[in-house]
Amino acid sequence: MKKLLQTTLQTASWPEPRERDKVKAWMKEIGERVKERMIEIQPRGFKYIVLTQINENLGQGGRADLVCHWEDSDAVAQEVFANDSIICICVAFAVRTIYTRGISPCFPPEQARNLN
Repeated sequence: MKKLLQTTLQTASWPEPRERDKVKAWMKEIGERVKERMIEIQPRGFKYIVLTQINENLGQGGRADLVCHWEDSDAVAQEVFANDSIICICVAFAVRTIYTRGISPCFPPEQARNLN
């Protein structure tokens, strides 16, 4: 996933940060491109979440981190791209979904039956 994020962000042609509509559309496009590629790699058994943020680069510093609690089969990758005008942060999550006989793993079987 990390390589996918690097390739997507580094090969992009970036809009000027003051072009709000283009930046908004570009954030959505980056997220969609990353999500679609993740689905191509593993189309079933995962939920995918992609967060994209673009800020104008005014020479400011920044720091971000994340903490997750999940199974060994889940994954997260983050990539930061910066040039003279923008800073783009993209975080992609792949969370395995496991269903046994139509029952969600989030609830014990007796609770899952009550949800129907």
